[in-house]
Amino acid sequence: MNLAAVRAIYLFEMARWGRTLMQSVLSPVLSTSLYFVVFGAAIGRRISEIDGVPYGAFIVPGLIMLSVLTESISNGSFGIYFPRFTGTIYEVLSAPVSPLEIVLGYVGAAATKSIILGLIILATAALFVEVRVLHPFWMLSFLVLTAASFSLFGFLIGIWADGFERLQVIPMLVVTPLTFLGGTFYSLSMLPPFWQTVSMFNPIVYLVSGFRWSFYGVADVGIATSLAAIAGFFVLCLVVAWWIFRTGYRLKA
Repeated sequence: MNLAAVRAIYLFEMARWGRTLMQSVLSPVLSTSLYFVVFGAAIGRRISEIDGVPYGAFIVPGLIMLSVLTESISNGSFGIYFPRFTGTIYEVLSAPVSPLEIVLGYVGAAATKSIILGLIILATAALFVEVRVLHPFWMLSFLVLTAASFSLFGFLIGIWADGFERLQVIPMLVVTPLTFLGGTFYSLSMLPPFWQTVSMFNPIVYLVSGFRWSFYGVADVGIATSLAAIAGFFVLCLVVAWWIFRTGYRLKA
């Protein structure tokens, strides 16, 4: 494996992120703080606890997942779309770099940014509410798996998109609504039986549920099922990425 090439792509993407640090980090942190003010203060007065967890603390894992999902897709999609837009992607494709190394460089950088952001938001949340993490290993595992999977998903969107507008179509119209309806601010047990069944078809439910379990030991879905769901999504994205590089879809045209 050409580790020098992976490192070059990775460091270039991280340096680009450093130049936009104000937008990349400060904006999500401020948004999360507003969520705590609005949901934690306003709704928390009416809902004291959910499954034995104070409401303000209960929404922390969901808010972290919300930010990590959106930032992972954004970082992953823009990271590959911009070289396509400027034409510099052809220099990468003509270099002695394999598709796997290209994916590792771009997706690795996007996932790193999202993981750092998730940890910053966790630290921010601790300023508002008392947060405890019962299973630190599984918390980090879910965070890394989610960031890697959705950074890879964003990478695929960046290849598919033929304009800046399309970069926002799937994140805004699909992912964000599914995240809000995926148990970010509530437990599925609070829903009527019919909507509990419908929610089981929302893949974000499994991510939020598993991540919340790593904090408080409570979950709407079994931990094994949550892990299988995120691992399956990651493998699916890998297969699509392999097909894209094999066929040259939107890369060699």
